[in-house]
Amino acid sequence: MGALRLEYDGDQHGTAYKEPQNKRVSIDCPFTGKGDEFSPGNLVGIGVAGCMLLSMGAVAQRDKLDLQGTTIDIELTETDQPFAHIDTIHFVFNIPRQFSPSDRQKLERASGLCPIKASFRAETDITAEFNYTNAEA
Repeated sequence: MGALRLEYDGDQHGTAYKEPQNKRVSIDCPFTGKGDEFSPGNLVGIGVAGCMLLSMGAVAQRDKLDLQGTTIDIELTETDQPFAHIDTIHFVFNIPRQFSPSDRQKLERASGLCPIKASFRAETDITAEFNYTNAEA
């Protein structure tokens, strides 16, 4: 496993590094920074969505189901009551294939087993909807 590091660059901007692969992600504050990069809240939403998708991917790989091309729209809301925190996260999974009802159930159940999703407070409302469509030719 590589080392993770976050460096504050100044002016409400930071750069995260993953070594030894030399991967980088830039962040900034959407309120007091430029808002050009991912915010920490964006990365939380992306992290949960990624965890849910990879959990589904494990089932898909095992059962030889093709999830390639799946996208997830992420909507995150925050509140300052009684303190500043993420209030809701809503995901819309856009899956460009049709699956049987039993395969859908397995995939959707797998998404809910994401350990990152389970790390939130009970008051955080995390919901998902799943749209299955035929792949465009």
